[in-house]
Order: sequence, then C-alpha cells, then structure tokens
Amino acid sequence: MTPRAAAALAPCVLALAAVPWVIGNEFYVNMASQVLIYALFALSINMMLGYGGMVSLGHAAYLGIAGYACILATTAGYDQLTAAVFAVALSTTAAAFFGVLSLRAPGLGFIMITLALGQIVWGVAYRANDLTGGDNGIRHPARPMPFGFDISDAPSFYYFTLMVFFVALFFIWRFARSPFGASLKGARDQPRRMRMLGHNVWLVRWITFVMAGFWASVAGVLYVYYNLFLSPHAISLQQSAEILLMAILGGASTLSGPIVGAAIITLVKNVVSTYVERWNTLLGVIFVVVIVFMPYGLVPGCAQAWQRLRNRMKGRKEVSPAASEPAQ
Repeated sequence: MTPRAAAALAPCVLALAAVPWVIGNEFYVNMASQVLIYALFALSINMMLGYGGMVSLGHAAYLGIAGYACILATTAGYDQLTAAVFAVALSTTAAAFFGVLSLRAPGLGFIMITLALGQIVWGVAYRANDLTGGDNGIRHPARPMPFGFDISDAPSFYYFTLMVFFVALFFIWRFARSPFGASLKGARDQPRRMRMLGHNVWLVRWITFVMAGFWASVAGVLYVYYNLFLSPHAISLQQSAEILLMAILGGASTLSGPIVGAAIITLVKNVVSTYVERWNTLLGVIFVVVIVFMPYGLVPGCAQAWQRLRNRMKGRKEVSPAASEPAQ
C-alpha cells in the first residue's frame, strides 16, 4: 500500500474504530456490526461481479451452509473455533463444487445455474426440519470468546467484527491489485485474447468463484454470531438479490462501492423503515436515481462529479487572470 493510500485510509480506520464511542446507543452499534457483515458479504460477491463479470443469484447459499454448519457443529459439542473452521471449510468446498457446475455455461446460463443451486440449498434448509428447524430456524448457543475475550456485548462484538472485516478487506484489496486480479479482469473483458496469450480462463474464474465463496462463508459465520439464529430466509433468493444490488448500487468496479451500498441498504431496511412506511419505494427511488445519473454506481459517479468540479474550478482560475487584464 502506497503512503498516499495509507494516509487516505487512516481517517476511515479511526472513524470506524470510534463508532461505539461516538454513537453510544447499543442499537446503532449493533447496526454498525450488521453493516460490516453485509459489507463483507457484498465484497465477496463483488470479486465475481466487479472483477470477473460473473453475476450470481445464489451467493447467499454459502452464508447459509457456513451458518448451519457452525451451529450444528457447536451444538454437537465441538468448540467454537473448530466449529467455525469446519463451517468455512465445508461452505468453501461447496463453492468449489458449485463453481464447477456453474462455469460450464457462460452468461445467462451461468446466472440460471447459480440461481438453481441457491434454491436447492434453500429448499434443503427449508425441508430438513430435524437439522435446520425448517421455517422456524435454529438457534446458536452463544457467541465465542476469541483469545479469552468476551464479545457478548455490542461494542466488543463490533470490534471483533471490525478486525475480521479489515483482514478480509486487506486480502480482497491484494487480490484485486495482484497479477491474478489483472488476469481476472482480462478474462472478463477479453476472454479470447487471454486464451490466445496462454491463460486458463476457466481456471481463473473458478478460483475466483471459490475465493468469493470463502469470504461469503466467513460472513455467514459472523452473521450467526451476530443474530445467534439462522433461518432459510437468510439464504433465500431475496437475500442473494439484495447482496447483488449492494455491490451494484455502490459501484461493482470499485473496492469501496460494495461497502457504501451495504451501508445504504442496511440502514434503509433497519432504520429508515421505522420512520417511513413505504421504505421499499424509497429504496427503489434510490436505485433508479443512481442508475440514471450514476450508471457505474455511487462511488465512481461521485468521483467523476468531483473530478469535473475540480476541472471546472481549475479552468476558472486559469481564465480569471487573463480576463482581469485591461484592454489595450
């Protein structure tokens, strides 16, 4: 990371670290934890969508597989760390298998296969009452105690989630800036040319699919720790669509875009909905406005608007001295 990027990131890190102290209210601290979890979830699908051009409508399946596996392993008597590792490993393995099936078809076929696989996972969770509790859901016994620290209260759990989020954000940032990330973008934009250059486009996409499933699994474990509960609603088509829209709203071509999109949608659903009865309409209006005026998302759109404003102000400064000279 360059010194300039580190200097720009430092205020954001300090602001996030100060959230529990500034807000104080436990409800909003919990809401901040929820934003971080969904931001990580949106970042995971953005690895496929923004960098790989792969649109998935079944991404919530990995959150569900990891969540159910974590709960079942914990209730079976395993310690929290073993249960979490097992859950992430099982869900990532499922992502590897689903990736083999999904990447057999490009474009619309890929979307439909991911949708079908996601619905299969949802159907199993809905019908397997003995394991998942069916539509009634299943509870997690308690939050873990990493390194002996109690994270049962809102501020401590927020800091635990923030640390996991920063680790994930660093690795996803490195992924996007790595030569592998460059080959993924090349496979998105010019797959035929990448094949002619000797790159295995299918393998690049499959590895990305697995990595996205891994971070979605981590988000699933955090989701269970946060809610201490999981039901099939968390892995439904609606959930997959919301995560996809979070990445698109903020800007799928950027690293910060999914974070912004996750914050907006989560706050509208949980905070604005208490004051506005038709909050779904408000959310729809936000999407329409962004798509019309900022087709690449909020973050790229705001960056372009700021650049145009700077160029305009710079042009005025260059023109004003000449305009102030007296006519000869």
